[in-house]
Formats: sequence, C-alpha cells, structure tokens
Amino acid sequence: MSQMKVVIAGGTSGIGLATAALLAKENAAVTITGRNPQKMEEALATLPANVKGQCVDAVNTDHIKAFMAAHGAIDHLVIALSGAKGGGLFKELDLAQLQAGFAEKFFPQLQTLQAALPYLSANGSVTLITAVSGHAKAPGTSGLGAINGGLEIMVPILAKELQPLRINAVSPGVIDTPWWSFLPEEARSATFQQYAQAAPAGRVGKPEDIAAVIAQLIHNTFMTGQVVTVDGGLGL
Repeated sequence: MSQMKVVIAGGTSGIGLATAALLAKENAAVTITGRNPQKMEEALATLPANVKGQCVDAVNTDHIKAFMAAHGAIDHLVIALSGAKGGGLFKELDLAQLQAGFAEKFFPQLQTLQAALPYLSANGSVTLITAVSGHAKAPGTSGLGAINGGLEIMVPILAKELQPLRINAVSPGVIDTPWWSFLPEEARSATFQQYAQAAPAGRVGKPEDIAAVIAQLIHNTFMTGQVVTVDGGLGL
C-alpha cells in the first residue's frame, strides 16, 4: 500500500499540529504549512521525520497555488487555518475587524481548497476546521458565527459538487490552543474552568481530541458532507 499523502494547512500549532503528530504515527507522509518561519521551525522540531514543512501565506492566492503545484498529488487535505478577529457584541462590533476575520479564516480556507483541487485524489478527503460559534447562537459571537457558519453551510454543497471527493468539517468547542492567547493567563484559566464546569465532559478540549476526529473522517470513506461537532457536550 502506498504511503498516504496529507497536507495540513495551518499545521504549525494547536489542532493542526496535533493532527500532524497523530497522522505521522500512522506513517503518513505529512506536509504542514504556516506563515511564520519560527513557528514552523518549532513545530517541525517536535515532529518525526515523515513530516515536512513549507511556509505558505494562505492569504496570497498565488502563493497557495505555487505551493500546491510544487507539492503535487494529495490524498487528504486538512484546513486548520484560523483567526481570532470578529468577536464581540454586535452593537459594539467593529465591522472592519469582522472583515479582517473573514480575510484571516474564511477566504484562506476556500482559497486553499480551490488551489488544491487539481492535485487531490478523487477518492481522497478534505476536512475544514470551523468552530461551534457557527451554530451555537451565543451572544457576542455573531461575527465569529458568520465566518464559521459560512464555511459550514458550504460543506454539504461542496460534497455534492465535488463528489466522489469527500468534504467534511470538524466544529470544535472550547479547546485549549494558542487561539485563546488574546486573554491573559489568569483570565484564560478562569474561562476554561467556567466552560469545564458547564460541559458534561467535565473539561475543555485538547487539540488531540479534535485530531482524533479528523483522522476518523480521513479513514471513514462513508462520511461526506458532514459537520461534526466536538464540544464535550457543551451545546446539549
């Protein structure tokens, strides 16, 4: 059996990095991308030799297209590109920041997928990483919900358009990743404790929790057009 070729866009930290580590253990040939050379160096230092890295600016369409052309054939694509802009109560929401949020996550995810299409195996898969803000209906998340909800609503449509290529998304709840670095450590700890008490699972998530579901979507060839929520039961 040939070695599975996986590209993880946004694989230098958090969920993307955990997914790279998990798939590398399965002996996949993994390539991670990210914009920051220092983060790339630090990420590769923690990963085995069957993981390669390439600095790619996912905001730049030409840069993405050039990377995909140089990489060539892809069996599975994981798009973990993210951003933190666009949160806050709507009456106070800076719409310029919301536009920046779309520019950081929504369009880079779609640009990456579109650029990868000529190189993806027809029997392969694409997994987008969204967030529960896309459907949780929580006050203060209308902007983030628009970004993630916009991606999620496209998933079943793309699954039909691009068949037999499988298109899914994983929608994480509160996960302890660098995404939360906008909060000071004490406030972040208090926030996590609050969510842990509210969740039936009794804790916030770890990147490895999401990586395990991504791997399942890669391997389960009967899963397509689905948005899988992984939130520790917080939305129940």
